[in-house]
Amino acid sequence: MRYLPHPLSPLAVALWLASSPSQALELEPQVITANPLGNAQLATPSSVLEGDRLLLQQKGSLGETLNGEPGVSSTWFGPGASRPIIRGLDGDRIRILRNGVGALDASSLSYDHAVPLDPVNIDRVEIVRGPAALLYGGNAIGGVVNTFDNRIPTEAIEGIQGAGELRYGGADTTRSAAGRLEAGNGQFALHLDANSRQFNDLRIPGYARSSKVRDADEPGSRHRLENSDGRQDGGAVGGSYTWEHGYTGVSYSRYDGNYGSVAEPSVRLAMEQDHYGFASEIRDLEGPFSSLKVDLGYTDYKHSELEEGEVHTTFKNKGYEARVEARHQPLGPLEGVIGAQVNRNEFSALGEEAFVPQTDTDSVALFVLEQWQATERLALSLGGRLEHTRVDPDAKGNERFAAADSASSFTAASLSSGAVYRLTPIWSLAASLGYTERAPTFYELYANGAHVATGAYEVGDPNLSKEKAISGDLALRFDNGTHKGSVGVFYSHFRNYIGLLASGELREGHDHGDDDHDHDHDDGDIPEYLYSGVRARFYGIEAQDRWQLLENRYGSFALELSGDYTRARNLDTGEDLPRIAPLRLNSGLVWNLDRWQARIDVQHAASQHRKPANETSTDGYTTLGASVGYRFNVGESEWLAFVRGENLTDQTVRYASSILRDVAPAAGRSVEVGLRTTF
Repeated sequence: MRYLPHPLSPLAVALWLASSPSQALELEPQVITANPLGNAQLATPSSVLEGDRLLLQQKGSLGETLNGEPGVSSTWFGPGASRPIIRGLDGDRIRILRNGVGALDASSLSYDHAVPLDPVNIDRVEIVRGPAALLYGGNAIGGVVNTFDNRIPTEAIEGIQGAGELRYGGADTTRSAAGRLEAGNGQFALHLDANSRQFNDLRIPGYARSSKVRDADEPGSRHRLENSDGRQDGGAVGGSYTWEHGYTGVSYSRYDGNYGSVAEPSVRLAMEQDHYGFASEIRDLEGPFSSLKVDLGYTDYKHSELEEGEVHTTFKNKGYEARVEARHQPLGPLEGVIGAQVNRNEFSALGEEAFVPQTDTDSVALFVLEQWQATERLALSLGGRLEHTRVDPDAKGNERFAAADSASSFTAASLSSGAVYRLTPIWSLAASLGYTERAPTFYELYANGAHVATGAYEVGDPNLSKEKAISGDLALRFDNGTHKGSVGVFYSHFRNYIGLLASGELREGHDHGDDDHDHDHDDGDIPEYLYSGVRARFYGIEAQDRWQLLENRYGSFALELSGDYTRARNLDTGEDLPRIAPLRLNSGLVWNLDRWQARIDVQHAASQHRKPANETSTDGYTTLGASVGYRFNVGESEWLAFVRGENLTDQTVRYASSILRDVAPAAGRSVEVGLRTTF
């Protein structure tokens, strides 16, 4: 029997006190999203989710799958639509990538627009917390979520291999099936995958509407979140040619979804996306560059908002993103990458609820990242990016968009520096400091109309200037064999944070110009919100620790502790900024014995009363979860059967980070069973 050589350290106590409902991740040796050079010591706060951890945390949306990871919360618009938030920053401040390249959609425009991606297809998720604009552009001023799916195989495949998965249950009675098949002869590799997911209306404890907004005469739905059912279907085919020094390949994927808007009981969203990818890397080159990597993606996206079967608004977005990264030969002590990125997207919204004009956005950027191993203990990094963006609107004769009469151009610059200093073989200190600029998006510039999903009349400002931020991170990391984790603080100061702020005025909800239409949400005035640049400050703490308790004939036991806390304030008004997750704490007891694995999780979120005057507060909650898995073999295949229970005490959970906190609570008690095989 092996016990701890010493009691819980003071740092582990600090982790417990500062921790969150995020499941702690073991620090990974390499996160290519944060550093294409592959250095094992990263100054940037980052984490990885893969393997059994990803399998057991998987939900129907990317936002819910990652919700609770250190620094990550969820926009939560019901089970059909949920996007990740990092350190209180959402929308076009967080870049969602697929294999390092952006896939265009409309999820950043509105909370009811889903990310067209089923997490069942993901092999690995890398999360960069804090500015990643240096490599991925101004829209990564808050962080990056990069997903990997091997649809373009990057390594040689010999023979046939694959995986399959079935799931049933959960609070929305999910029925899902997914399969993947890969084959190759050591040079040519082929990838095929397909998935299908259906889910019913979400089961919830109590009323959907909170007591703050519930009408005694019309309390609304109870125990079910009305119009939250839906389906997701998808598939892909890809192939590549691999050789000793690289690979080149192409892929095509299709996503098709249909789900209800929980903010509008009679509205459904039908979504389609086609994505074409190309990727290639050549290594071990002679000359000034040792490797060259090219990624290209083209996306054609459309979703329609239907009411009683009729299409009322259609959103379209198509375009491409191309990246080139070249790693140069060492220049004395310097190792580095230079690169270029080109983007174009053509967005249009047609119909009654189109609150933004048709807009084309083009950008081109150059970037460089250099690293220097200054001493045996000290590693330094420095980089910069220059990006030019042109936003070209077309009002198409719509008087509401008269202000969108000319194109706007922005040149944004970003600088970033980092240092990792190894204090002892156990302790290291990581610090980063960066200056980031972000060009305003087309909707921040030109929006003018009622946005039913947010319950606001949104008005853009074509005279907005760039968003500018200075951000820093400082983290203490440790690994003594018994404890492995980190505790860190972050701070960001925005000179021109573009927020959607209440004006105090009311605007008419809709002007259809057609008396034949009569919608529940057309009547009455709604509050006006203006996109405005203000000074803002974000700061907080993130911590995680994996404590190996003991290992004996009864199995291996470990305790995972993690936590985060974020504060965000409008410095011009002194008010707190909206939709910021509160202090969150998590502890998970993990057990492994031969073919068995199990864990028990207790997650706690404090109440959130730090909010603008026009927002409602949320109560705290504590939830209990558990899972059990068993591995077995059938012939040459490996199988994992698992049972997962969540919110077993059936607590009412309302996310402070969700705009629908008073209308759409999170899931109640649920149990899900699943079976996964690999061969």
